[in-house]
Amino acid sequence: MLYGIGSMLGAGIYGLVGKAAGIMGGAVWMAFLVAMAAAVLTGVSYASIASRYPKAAGAAYAAQRAYAVPWLSYLIGLTVVCSGLASIATQSKVVAENLNTLIDLNFGIAIAGTPVEILLLAIGFLLLVSGIVYRGITESLWVNAACTLIEALGLVLVIAVGIRFWGQADLFEIPRGPANSHGGITVGLLMQGSILTFFSFLGFEDMLNVAEEVERPERTMPIGIIGAMAVASVIYIAVSITAVSVVPWQELSAAPGPLKLVIERAAPWFPAVGFTFITIAAVANTALVNYVMGSRLLYGMAKQGLLPAALGRVHGERRTPHVAVGVLLAIVIVMQFAGDISQLASATVLLLLFVFVLVNGALIVLKQREGDIAGCFNAPTFVPAIGALLCLGMIVGRVLQDDWRGPALAGALIATILVLYAMTRKGRDQTRLSSQVNG
Repeated sequence: MLYGIGSMLGAGIYGLVGKAAGIMGGAVWMAFLVAMAAAVLTGVSYASIASRYPKAAGAAYAAQRAYAVPWLSYLIGLTVVCSGLASIATQSKVVAENLNTLIDLNFGIAIAGTPVEILLLAIGFLLLVSGIVYRGITESLWVNAACTLIEALGLVLVIAVGIRFWGQADLFEIPRGPANSHGGITVGLLMQGSILTFFSFLGFEDMLNVAEEVERPERTMPIGIIGAMAVASVIYIAVSITAVSVVPWQELSAAPGPLKLVIERAAPWFPAVGFTFITIAAVANTALVNYVMGSRLLYGMAKQGLLPAALGRVHGERRTPHVAVGVLLAIVIVMQFAGDISQLASATVLLLLFVFVLVNGALIVLKQREGDIAGCFNAPTFVPAIGALLCLGMIVGRVLQDDWRGPALAGALIATILVLYAMTRKGRDQTRLSSQVNG
């Protein structure tokens, strides 16, 4: 549950509440409420899959079992890996920038537009995270638990110091504009706000990839996933109400650090450096969780024969997929020199919604084919059906909101993954045939 909470809380809420306030005004809490309803439906589907099929390959395994189309499973798996890589690369730079505000390094040299000191700090952070993930799942989750408690306490602090301001703001005030001249709550506006806030719930899907390392996953995984989403939802709604109660939504939407501004107004006694440490813990936790997820997904896909068998190797002493951990480290270090990867992050988020549609559909297929499984968490069929429709609606809404570069890059990413699949198919088929002959 802490793993899921840490993955969802992450760094998103620390900046997202300001952007959402710019759309929804004082009614920003409603956007989080609608987003929660949409996210929970897909979360319940993931909980059911994790209970029925506790495999490290996660969504790729469910898709392969349901559709039996290897290229689609390959696409789903690498799409999720790409989302993790983009997150790790982005968060490592954010950690480096925040650390540098404390130690103030300045070499006066930049590579690909990024200062050398930021690159060095980011690479050092990546080496530390990869070392923790290589060390073991227990060590990774202890660090995750510590970071989760710090970032959760940061949000609880926001609520605690600002709750006395509740009742001082109109929680139904909506910004007026050309598309909303009367200032009322419309379905279109609510959809726009919920699409934005939906992304603060992303992270629950990462839990699926550690199901193979959980005791009694048929019972533990549903409690963990649904429990994590419930805790995150309560925190998000309380934080959003507190934020617009302490700081007018017009000012909140323009603030570079909206929750930092809330703390400054509600608790001027709290040291600014304290919130910097909280931010570092939140961002570092997001990177750690995505690193664990990515390494397990590569391992699981290798076991399915979708990736080179070497990625499925497990260290004899540490019992971790050490080859997958090393490959991820090499890729994210290279990505540090790629400059701005914000468009890649935007594209992979769009593709994650596409994955959610397919995973919801996979659960429907599997339930029709195999029925309910005794002793497991069996979600009713209407849950994945509604979840798939909502995710499709959000894809359309995201494409209409986003500039053309995000959807175009998403399409290019799909094409690249499929080309890579075609180029490596012969080698995978030979490896699978060899394994069958040998035993």
